[in-house]
Amino acid sequence: MPSNAPITGNAVIGQSGGPTAVINQSLVGVIEGLAASDAVTKILGARHAVSGIIKNDFIELQDIPQERLDRIAQTPSAALGSSRDKPDAEYCKKIFDVFAKQNVRYFFYIGGNDSSDACRIVNELAKANNYELRCFHVPKTIDNDLVHNDHTPGFGSAAKFVAQAFMGDNLDNRSLPGIKINIIMGRHAGFLTAAAMLGKQNEDDGPHLIYVPEAAFDLEKFKADVAEVYGRLGRCLIAVSEGIHDHEGTPIASKLAADVEKDAHGNVQLSGTGALGDHLADALKDHLGKNTRVRADTFGYLQRCFAGCVSPTDAKEARLAGRKAAELALSGDLDGSIAIQRVSNSPYEVEYKRIELSDVAAKTQTLDPKYIVNGNSIDPSFRDYLGPIVGDLPVVESLRGK
Repeated sequence: MPSNAPITGNAVIGQSGGPTAVINQSLVGVIEGLAASDAVTKILGARHAVSGIIKNDFIELQDIPQERLDRIAQTPSAALGSSRDKPDAEYCKKIFDVFAKQNVRYFFYIGGNDSSDACRIVNELAKANNYELRCFHVPKTIDNDLVHNDHTPGFGSAAKFVAQAFMGDNLDNRSLPGIKINIIMGRHAGFLTAAAMLGKQNEDDGPHLIYVPEAAFDLEKFKADVAEVYGRLGRCLIAVSEGIHDHEGTPIASKLAADVEKDAHGNVQLSGTGALGDHLADALKDHLGKNTRVRADTFGYLQRCFAGCVSPTDAKEARLAGRKAAELALSGDLDGSIAIQRVSNSPYEVEYKRIELSDVAAKTQTLDPKYIVNGNSIDPSFRDYLGPIVGDLPVVESLRGK
């Protein structure tokens, strides 16, 4: 049986995958949690995640002054640099070999479900070699798709950006009426796209239509939906997830490119092109007439690290998730992933739970079907879920007549 006493040795922290507005809060939270223990000799930050580990490319973090840590925490993007590498068993063996040579006894990996899987593989290698190593996955993803989590750090701030972007676009669309399509990140989960609805302050505000990956997309229905709104209001603002797919499950975006680019995880690249928005805009012009004013934007990477839209709740919870991981690692829990689970909605309250790495690794949470209405809108009850995570939004006014 493992001892509950902290192991003496070094700690490694890495940040993986797409950066967010609050991933550095989690980094600083882990540092703060470890700094309180004499058992941790050095806190090593891996430059560019696992790729830095196998290159022995580390920066020491244990002696950084608190005021600098606070500034780092408030800075969007990954301070250590990130990586899209997907470690397989051979890659993880290299990671473990470095850990053994460096007397690394604590490993914290801040990232999404693929990152938790890498953490799991390294942990299993340590057990197979009778090497005591405490591995913790700290959640991070703007997609909000980690199972056993009510929501994940990074999502609240990205959702705030999306909501405020749609508020602005709605005002623009009202001033110069037409049809506007915005493509939002979300491969399999539509949480971020659904967040567009939070910016609606009046009944006729956009987004008027919302399409998420959890509902099969039909181009003919899409054209009919837009035509109805456009005919009724004289304008239409639309939120579309980059991951929308047909009834067979084929992503619409992948059907548009002759040579489909894939990332290191085997995922079709969806955010690096405006092809989906252009395709939908062209389809609407063909349907409604070439002179119809139709425009499309792809938000792309802008959603991830926008400094002006950080949710205070998101920042606080990201830091506490990091601290909780350090606390549990030092308490004797050998490994796990931190899950944020909602205890109460009024007042809003969450708790931080340890779950097994195998329970979250390489799994995906999707938007509850109860929030999806007619395949083209989001139920107002989604506000109750999303509101506390995002926080206050600007209040706008207009000179509209009755």
